[in-house]
Amino acid sequence: MTLIKPDFTIVNTDVRNALKEDIGSGDLTASLIPEKAIATATIISREAATISGIPWVNTVFEQIDSNIQCVWQVQDGDKVTPDTLLCTLTGNARNLLIGERTALNFLQTLSGTATLVRQYTDTVIGIDVQILDTRKTIPGLRIAQKYAVRCGGGVNHRVGLYDGILIKENHILAAGSIAAAIQAAQQLNTGIPVEVEVENEEELKQTLAAKADIILLDNFAVPALKKAVALTQGQALLEASGGINLNTLRGIAETGVDRISIGALTKDIRALDLSMRFL
Repeated sequence: MTLIKPDFTIVNTDVRNALKEDIGSGDLTASLIPEKAIATATIISREAATISGIPWVNTVFEQIDSNIQCVWQVQDGDKVTPDTLLCTLTGNARNLLIGERTALNFLQTLSGTATLVRQYTDTVIGIDVQILDTRKTIPGLRIAQKYAVRCGGGVNHRVGLYDGILIKENHILAAGSIAAAIQAAQQLNTGIPVEVEVENEEELKQTLAAKADIILLDNFAVPALKKAVALTQGQALLEASGGINLNTLRGIAETGVDRISIGALTKDIRALDLSMRFL
């Protein structure tokens, strides 16, 4: 699996902020360890998972002590079974302990995201549909979680308000109509696809007439999704969204929509169970 790598400027900033938050004026407990003691530690996954976050872990130890060696047995995007050895770390014992929690926080959170995404993407295997994330991310970790989504086989929706247009109900009310909102978006942002959220068939028809590029079908039931696909006939990309879970996902995918966006991918995650132990 070929991944688009994260922006390492952002990785460095994420790590710098996390270390500052954790270390503060210094690790009082690690100072009990002999200053020059060398140790080896392993990171193990205690459960089945899809791994994500290796660049953040490496950067944690690079920023603390560039002499620490991190030898990985897996790559981001790999599926692992319980009790899999992920990484062996060797270096100054104090510095390994200083970086332990921050490194594991990144790895467990991003792997938890990737693991959940993988459950969703595996559910629609064999169907020509994309599973997309949303902006419902942990504050300050959006780029990291968007990367984890890719590790799990998902696709990124817009990163923020600056790189995509999604016209919702309040935008339409403020603009005066669906057509007016789409026209303004097309005039002000040439070349950027215009997506509009609709809540019923009549709004879908208006949006098609105004020639939006993507139409988000908000909380449409399966019969309504099928009808929307038939009405659209390829005039725009169709995206289903709203309350979708693993139980309803495949039925929605089978309606013929092009994309399914799911806030739970980055919002309703559970951190992976990891263990770091000195040998």
